[in-house]
Amino acid sequence: MYEFDASVNAALVIKVPRLPDFSLDIANIVKMVEQEKPKCIFLTSPNNPDGSVINNEDLLKILDLPVLVVLDEAYVEFSSLQSRMTWVKKHDNLIVLRTFSKRAGLAGLRVGYGAFPLSIIEYLWRAKQPYNVSVAAEVSACAALQNPVYLESVKNLLLQERERLYNLLKGIPYLKPFPSHANFILCEVTSGKDAKKIKEDLAKMGVMIRHYDKKELKGYIRISVGKPEHTDALMEGFKALKL
Repeated sequence: MYEFDASVNAALVIKVPRLPDFSLDIANIVKMVEQEKPKCIFLTSPNNPDGSVINNEDLLKILDLPVLVVLDEAYVEFSSLQSRMTWVKKHDNLIVLRTFSKRAGLAGLRVGYGAFPLSIIEYLWRAKQPYNVSVAAEVSACAALQNPVYLESVKNLLLQERERLYNLLKGIPYLKPFPSHANFILCEVTSGKDAKKIKEDLAKMGVMIRHYDKKELKGYIRISVGKPEHTDALMEGFKALKL
């Protein structure tokens, strides 16, 4: 999404691949900032698609660089770590973005918000569209805010199921699941198995997962965390696969 938005605004995008364990390559980020002098850096924590989080030490190193840092926390409610929104008060080069799409299930309504330094708010008001939140989205977001107990209970159930799903996936010989702080689990497909074929064969059974063709994620699948019965159906699907 950010790459698309940048291209629409004729901006050059420079990518710094993550390390094999999906942690940030701090050395290359520092090098890129020194050489290319970008106007901003986009980071995600928890990260999509692996669900990893950025630790405080790494984030502070990036915030020390002479560049605006935009931190996307779309999945932070599923993490045990605290949001960095309060950091905006201490770091005038940090923006933190949040959304109602994930935890509140309002993805189709496109309701987001963020914490911005006061120095940037002025420019935000100049650039934002006048009608950027629909009435339906506003009503739904307010309803979500009025039901924190329900949202918390649903989140806790999801976290329990995420742990169960992770442990079950570890028991599949050709899958290497990664610990996740989001509402999905990324798995590396090993033992010479075909990630795309696994996805297609499961789809024939009515079980939908995602696989990746990108160079960096070749041979990986991502599984969303659902209800216990969804996990059960997934595991039955894996048992029925003929690989």
